Amino acid sequence: MYDFHTHTFLSDGVLAPVELIRRAVVVGYRVMAITDHVGPGNLEHVLKVLIADCAAASRRWDILALPGVELTHVPKEDVDALAKEAKAFGAKVVNVHGETVSEPVEPGTNLAAVSSTHVDVLAHPGLIVPEEAAIAAENGVFLEVSARKSHAFANGHVVRTARQAGAKMVLDSDAHEPSDLLTREFAMKVALGAGLDEADAVSLLDEAPRDLMARLRVDHRS
Repeated sequence: MYDFHTHTFLSDGVLAPVELIRRAVVVGYRVMAITDHVGPGNLEHVLKVLIADCAAASRRWDILALPGVELTHVPKEDVDALAKEAKAFGAKVVNVHGETVSEPVEPGTNLAAVSSTHVDVLAHPGLIVPEEAAIAAENGVFLEVSARKSHAFANGHVVRTARQAGAKMVLDSDAHEPSDLLTREFAMKVALGAGLDEADAVSLLDEAPRDLMARLRVDHRS
């Protein structure tokens, strides 16, 4: 399994980074990113911890763990600068918390995220509009198909809009606790439930992560 959106107790998850990685190893993950919620004040601290823990785990266990962030409820005008700052501090993956249908994310956040060349994934983008998806396609920003409860309400819309615009997608857990980590079987159900046929669901689980890894310029373990 590949998963580019998870959380630890450095934000609103329940496990330490190394424990989350260890549990991911046990359930069969090959590559994961830890992307705790950050804003201007905690970005550097969170990344310092994640960089150390991901490096130790990747060195000792059969997994590639990537330190990252999820820019969450930050002013839309600051998204690009904070994403650039996160990369400078060592983030391998920069996600932006999109305009879900269940939370008061500032309107315009989706547009700010897909317009930034420093953002890799627009997480759970909710009712993203075609113009935003087209910009995501142009800038190579991946749109997330989410396995997380209320965030998954808009998956069908995200898939349709992304495909019409030619935008790339990735399926992530948005895990906050061990039971949220993905299995292949459940990930397939999420993909099929979002309206993909079986072939496209397999591509979303297998090929899309490799495309994202190429964007991130990180080595993939076979």
